[in-house]
Amino acid sequence: MKADQYPNLAVEFCGLKFMNPFMLSSSPVSNTAEMVGRAFEAGWAGVAYKTLGPECLKIVNVTPRLNVLNYEDKRFLGLQNLELITDRPLKDNLKDISTLKKEYPRHIVFSSIMAEGSDKKGWQDLTKMSEDAGADGIELNFSCPHGMPEMGAGAAIGQNPDVVTQITEWVKKVSTTPVMVKMTPNITDMCVPARAAQKGGADALAAINTFRAISAINLETFEPLPTVEGQSASGGFSGPAMKPIALRYIYDMASDPQIKIPISGMGGITTWEDAAEFVLVGATTLQATTSIMRYGNRIIEDLLEGLSDYLKRKKIKSLMDMVGKSLDKFSTVESLPRKPVMVSSVNDDLCIRCGLCYITCADGGHSAISMGRNRKIEIDEDECAGCGLCVHVCPVWGCITMTKKKDK
Repeated sequence: MKADQYPNLAVEFCGLKFMNPFMLSSSPVSNTAEMVGRAFEAGWAGVAYKTLGPECLKIVNVTPRLNVLNYEDKRFLGLQNLELITDRPLKDNLKDISTLKKEYPRHIVFSSIMAEGSDKKGWQDLTKMSEDAGADGIELNFSCPHGMPEMGAGAAIGQNPDVVTQITEWVKKVSTTPVMVKMTPNITDMCVPARAAQKGGADALAAINTFRAISAINLETFEPLPTVEGQSASGGFSGPAMKPIALRYIYDMASDPQIKIPISGMGGITTWEDAAEFVLVGATTLQATTSIMRYGNRIIEDLLEGLSDYLKRKKIKSLMDMVGKSLDKFSTVESLPRKPVMVSSVNDDLCIRCGLCYITCADGGHSAISMGRNRKIEIDEDECAGCGLCVHVCPVWGCITMTKKKDK
């Protein structure tokens, strides 16, 4: 599949022309030219190459370093990782970036870089070396939640707006390509460091990196997972479970009147529907990692075909016309309308009499549902608070819906 097979998905991002919005994020999936090349051949249009560090920063990863969050019969809802930035020699990574640009000149390659917060020379040297290797842009990794903060890097930078501005200014003084700053979600208000990055001259923002988390504890040994010789640490959490948090942060930045630069969105993107949601709340390019780690580069086929068909169905000529289209649909809870009043309604022909709506309404809702003869479900409109819990627990699609309360 060619990356430009769907012309309606082409986007412009901080002056760069992407054949489609989909990128590999800076992570295990973008570790070598060989891996990235396979992704480009599959249809991905760009990459944020796995984060480079100074030669003096010796990286040694632990093993094992991954743990998956499963829930009931659902697997891989989330992924916790303890992996650090690249542990490959800097010269090898720079050579790979150069190779990618020579072999795939139309694909976009951002070089993700990281140094300590006070290492001006380190940030500037990595920038110049990356651009000399042919990188189309620089991504500043201010967001890694584990390992690097202890070294004064990663999220330790992203949580300090003054340092964000300072380092961005250092890089912009020597860069000749667009600079994208990767935000940390391990903060209350992402708009604060985002504004700081823009103040420092950033051309774009990327969000979100992984969320610092503990995915599980072994109940037999009391050891947290993944276990490394009996111990572990909180690590970066990613995957489908992170999508709601990612959407919220991207919405926050895209709707902030002070933030004027574009956003590259990531955080749980697996399907074309996920991709469409990220675009609607303000993301222009879209990055993926965990979904590729689970399913492989082949997911790009669904992403491209599904998103392109969606645009045609909605009669939207270009993906660029869809960016941020949902932003004016948001409000505050205080200003949301209180009328009309909605209540639950059951389609008796579809109901399988499982009683789940009755149980959850009694124990977790407003006790507005009763079961009559032959387990027939009845809803008391006077008691129904319109919360919608029964709609979401019902195992039959469309059996319970929300309707306007009858005017008495």
